Amino acid sequence: MRNISDIIEHHLKSIITNSPNGSIEIQRSELADHFQCVPSQINYVINTRFTVQKGYIVESKRGGGGYIRIRKVQIVSKARLQELLTEELIGESISQSVGNAIVERLLEEGLVNIREATLMKIATSRNVLTLEAELRDRLRANILKQMIAAILLK
Repeated sequence: MRNISDIIEHHLKSIITNSPNGSIEIQRSELADHFQCVPSQINYVINTRFTVQKGYIVESKRGGGGYIRIRKVQIVSKARLQELLTEELIGESISQSVGNAIVERLLEEGLVNIREATLMKIATSRNVLTLEAELRDRLRANILKQMIAAILLK
């Protein structure tokens, strides 16, 4: 059985997928009422499951008429995607969790298959990169950048 966070995430993703413009606008309190949970549970799902690394842009307006807008970022070209991933999201250093989120996005977009995604995650895991944290995160960034460049060239 899935937990409430997984159910809320699936619900929001299905609405986004069926949306003609790839975005939704929701009210936190209405969604919390729908799932019979506290609004902070909605915040948790949005903050952890709809990140830039996972391919989403979230805007919110608090207050009486407040809303949350979630938009799935569309990939314009492989060159732009490589630039976005390597320069803006990965940078000089990257944690394992953020790296894995990027790999999951590549999988979701069909740019890598499940086998390639698994290999990317294993090759950049802390179990393989047994170094001091700062050096490990820098090495992980370099490995991911090179893997992404090679994949996007195919």
